[in-house]
Amino acid sequence: MAHHYLPLTERDRAEMFETIGISDIEQLFEDIPAEARFKGELQISEKMDEQTLLRYMRKLAGKNADFDRYASFLGAGIYDHHLPVVINHMISRSEFYTAYTPYQPEISQGELQAIFEFQSFICELTGMAVANASMYDGSTALAEAGALASGATKRSRLLVSRAVHPEARQILKTSAKGLNLEVIEVDYINGVTDLDQLAALTNDQTAAIIVQSPNFFGNLEDIAGIEPIIHEAGGLLVVSCNPMSLGLIEAPGKLGADIVVGDAQPFGIPAALGGPTCGYFSVAEKWMRRMPGRIVGQTVDRDGKRGFVLTLQAREQHIRREKATSNICSNQALLALCASIYLSVMGKQGIQDVASLNLQKSHYAASRFAATQTMQLAFATPFFNEFVVKFNNAIDLKALNSKLLTDGFIGGYDLGNEYPELQGHLLVAVTEQRTRAEIDEFVAMLNSYASESNFIPSVLEGVNP
Repeated sequence: MAHHYLPLTERDRAEMFETIGISDIEQLFEDIPAEARFKGELQISEKMDEQTLLRYMRKLAGKNADFDRYASFLGAGIYDHHLPVVINHMISRSEFYTAYTPYQPEISQGELQAIFEFQSFICELTGMAVANASMYDGSTALAEAGALASGATKRSRLLVSRAVHPEARQILKTSAKGLNLEVIEVDYINGVTDLDQLAALTNDQTAAIIVQSPNFFGNLEDIAGIEPIIHEAGGLLVVSCNPMSLGLIEAPGKLGADIVVGDAQPFGIPAALGGPTCGYFSVAEKWMRRMPGRIVGQTVDRDGKRGFVLTLQAREQHIRREKATSNICSNQALLALCASIYLSVMGKQGIQDVASLNLQKSHYAASRFAATQTMQLAFATPFFNEFVVKFNNAIDLKALNSKLLTDGFIGGYDLGNEYPELQGHLLVAVTEQRTRAEIDEFVAMLNSYASESNFIPSVLEGVNP
């Protein structure tokens, strides 16, 4: 049975025409010159009834390589972690998924408490004093950290490691351009930031050193070694961190970081084709009033009953634009709630256990790669749940990953896309979701493909070796 999705009767149309003072629909477009108007029919499908449309959309959705049907070894910022079913149940409650900015605390206690719990979790994980009510994602949080450091130090020079996520560095540069900040990239050695080059570039004009640990290659940076370099120069240390790793490694705040940011996606947030996710942003108490966005605080009412309020609101919607810490700092409350529910369900021991599984399984996978004749580990540096595999022979990784898809695997990230010097290097992520059998089969497939002529670039391109 066919019916209109947006029903409009002739009477509705006539009343609209009368209200706006026209007699024909063409009068709405009189101001557009006839020669500028599109003539013909748009190249779109014919209209469909409801059942036909549903079948068509299901067919399109079936083309997605989802985590339910494919074993994923792709990370690079978005990871396949276990999602407790209670999360979707909770965030589907109307009081959460319809909630907007909680300006009126008397009717927003549930939303305010959810944000407060998120802030508390982030502070405990990062070892920082204060966290805000979340941000768009980890990359924008990193850019905001650079802006905070510049404003706090009155300096305009940012040093960022090339081992920081390439997309985060791009966003940092975009933000820096509008703020007239200079961004200088520091190279890496053996998969981690070159500390000698970092020290040589740091001076009294440096607002911040920005590093990621575990970094984009999955390797752990020497935060304790970087801290004195920037603090002796009077700047701030910004650390971006995969929060799942904090179930095992020391919190950046305990190692001297001034600002700790990252993406909460590993905590109960689905990959969802790459987003949206939820950024976290935490600072030492000294920089609390320079934080972007808002902070929810706990208080009591006149009867002594526990309550929650927006304690700090340093955004342009609340104060003068020129005094605002940021103009692009809306939070991701619903996804922050996902993270809070995940952390509540898993508990402290659960987070440690999941982090340990990530570590153990990734290191098992790395040992299997290292035992092959066609591949080796690119870096001899401690890593968490990602590592870089180097193919011993030239190989077309795009073709290889396409072949893996046909075999039911989502392959790793081709680092040659962002790092010209790392052509033929694959970034592999192994989370708690991967089984031993999947890891063994994945390594065996790559080992087999690496020796096939079909994946040698010169053959694929029709060029003689």
